[in-house]
Amino acid sequence: MMTGKRLVISALVLALVQIGFLSWIIAGRAAILRHGKEVLLKIEPVDPRDLLRGDYIILSYDISRIPVKMIANIPAGKLSSDDTSIAVRLKKGVDGYWTPTTAWFGKAPTQAAADEADISGHVAAGWDLREEGASIAPDYGIERFYLPEGEGMAIQNDMRVRPFGIKLVLASDGTAQIKALVDGDKTLFEEPLY
Repeated sequence: MMTGKRLVISALVLALVQIGFLSWIIAGRAAILRHGKEVLLKIEPVDPRDLLRGDYIILSYDISRIPVKMIANIPAGKLSSDDTSIAVRLKKGVDGYWTPTTAWFGKAPTQAAADEADISGHVAAGWDLREEGASIAPDYGIERFYLPEGEGMAIQNDMRVRPFGIKLVLASDGTAQIKALVDGDKTLFEEPLY
């Protein structure tokens, strides 16, 4: 009889821990969307559809390829990046879009100015940092945007004709969350907080 009660109590505790963990993840994302710094990046579509998940666009940005010469702290003799984080400093342009100005492996050594923001990403191992004109492709976790069913192809076709953008919100540590897909000044799709 006591074993049954312990089993039920253990199951309830496990369920509460799981619910708490999921709530923590959702609240963290919502906090970034609510309180982070908003930036706008130009995008180019790569692929509009996944048969199992519906319509989406894989996004490419100005920050998707970082020239090695832009990275300020490459140690002498470094052949390739190890599996590491990268901070990319963005600056707002006159057109409203933010573009990369410099980058660092690890964290940025200085605080970003008011018209700047830092986005953090991850660089996989194996990039050649010796070659003149070489670049790396960080992963920021913002490379895919899901759309309502049937919207992907039309939006991808429109992106080939005029510029679209992604509104991001950046946390103080550089973590990025996609806030909205925009067509000029018009917001097409906005991510809900929860």
